[in-house]
Amino acid sequence: MAINRQKKEELVAQYKKLIANSSAIVFTHYQGTKVAQLRSLRNRLSETNSTCTVVKNTLLRRALIESGRTPPDALLSGANAVVFCGEEIAKSVTALKGWIKDAKALEITGALLENSVLDSKGAELLSDLPTKDQTRALLLGVLSAPARQLVQMLAAPGSSLVRVVNAHAEKQSEAA
Repeated sequence: MAINRQKKEELVAQYKKLIANSSAIVFTHYQGTKVAQLRSLRNRLSETNSTCTVVKNTLLRRALIESGRTPPDALLSGANAVVFCGEEIAKSVTALKGWIKDAKALEITGALLENSVLDSKGAELLSDLPTKDQTRALLLGVLSAPARQLVQMLAAPGSSLVRVVNAHAEKQSEAA
């Protein structure tokens, strides 16, 4: 079915907004997927602040170019449903993979992370990325390690002295 120029411009604007708000874009082939299944996928992804949209490839290509991203030509063919991931890429891709496993529908074909194009295996590995909270905890551990080591080093002579005095006191009490 043909789309008029105004509708195309609206779709490009919608895609550009989704691209601007997403940290990663995961491409899937949705051919053979029922409308009810796509609705349940959208519901599951909404919990992770992600959006699943059936796209027109040429209009998505235009939106990517206008957004300053490199369009992944290999992924922009066929019947595409695209998942625009929120801040937590790992949670979004994990939810998508879980839904695919349960529904036995869709197939991840690749992903776009900034300007890097990932194949299907690379896209699935996005679920292994640490979450924002895990990254913060890791960074906090790295930043606090030198201070912790300094405190331990400064406390070591004092604790050694306490152990020597304690040992001497025990020896005196045994002798008495």
